[in-house]
Amino acid sequence: MPKRSSFGFCNLQNLFTPCQCCVILGLILGAGSMVGQAQDSAAPKAVSKEWPADRAPSELKIATWNLEWFFDDFKANNRSDVAKEQSAPSREEWEWRVGNFAAAIAKFEPTILAVQEIEDRGVMQNLTKVLKEQFNLSYRVAFIDGFDSGTEQDVAVIFRSGLVELARREQNNSMFESKEFYNLSKHLITRFEWQNGDRVIPISLLNLHLRATADAAELRQKQTKLAHEWMRKSIMRGENVIILGDLNVEESVGEVQPGGDGMHTLLGLDTPEASDNLVDLLERAPAEKRRTHLILEKQFDRILASPTLVDGKGGYKFKSIEVLSQWNIRGTGPDADHWDTRYTKDYAERDLSDHHPVMATFELVP
Repeated sequence: MPKRSSFGFCNLQNLFTPCQCCVILGLILGAGSMVGQAQDSAAPKAVSKEWPADRAPSELKIATWNLEWFFDDFKANNRSDVAKEQSAPSREEWEWRVGNFAAAIAKFEPTILAVQEIEDRGVMQNLTKVLKEQFNLSYRVAFIDGFDSGTEQDVAVIFRSGLVELARREQNNSMFESKEFYNLSKHLITRFEWQNGDRVIPISLLNLHLRATADAAELRQKQTKLAHEWMRKSIMRGENVIILGDLNVEESVGEVQPGGDGMHTLLGLDTPEASDNLVDLLERAPAEKRRTHLILEKQFDRILASPTLVDGKGGYKFKSIEVLSQWNIRGTGPDADHWDTRYTKDYAERDLSDHHPVMATFELVP
């Protein structure tokens, strides 16, 4: 049987001249390369995945509430005498406070709730746990330890959605050396983002608890100057900004004056530019419904908003503000002796805090 040979480059040499072989080989290799390129072009190209922000709620409800010494009954982690004295006296009393604050919050269901006079992250997790288990309301906690070693009080935020960032800030050296500012030991900055179609709506929120009492007006004015300076550039850029909390200001709505105890400064009225001004939303509440304190005729608790959140250019438009005293006062009426009977008055009559919650509602702009 004749020997069978495979057709290869050697056979090409027998049939064609060397030059012709080179041409044929080049055509074969070129065709292979074109096939490879065609396969590469047919393969799907990698595309960066989009991660949309949380869905924008149709109504954005932002509230503030001083929970008045929201400290549990475990005192071993407290260092100051006043913190130990003001802590819940027993597990039963602590669970009563957590349960009733949760029940009150469930009545008005804020999207974001800024709180003051809380002990730590743990007490806020106690609160959100009850909100979920008893009222099927899911909240998360935003918290960073502050530096008030005297009272050990702190601030926090609980929220339903939207949080992308949280931080604390400090004075820089030039601020400190100027003596024009005073440290904010109890504050928290949070940034939220929501998706509305193709638009992302951001809001920066500064939760404050300022120095209390009328004789601390000078310190409070320096604290408000620092807070406004931190947020001023964002306001001037037309961003959505809210400053809220227990401001402890003695000046009521309509009585704010230059050189007062902080509101004039915090509203941006001390600077020459109008573009860094904020709006005190409590001005939009009926005059007879602006009191935010249980015992004192004061408007300590405020919500200030940038103009973009009032006119709707920022994606949400201000709708209303309300002092929610009905969810703080229990029984027949406000307890004038609340400070002396906070843990002794009958449960049915016992009010929750010496401050009322305050809530502003914003509507989503189509």
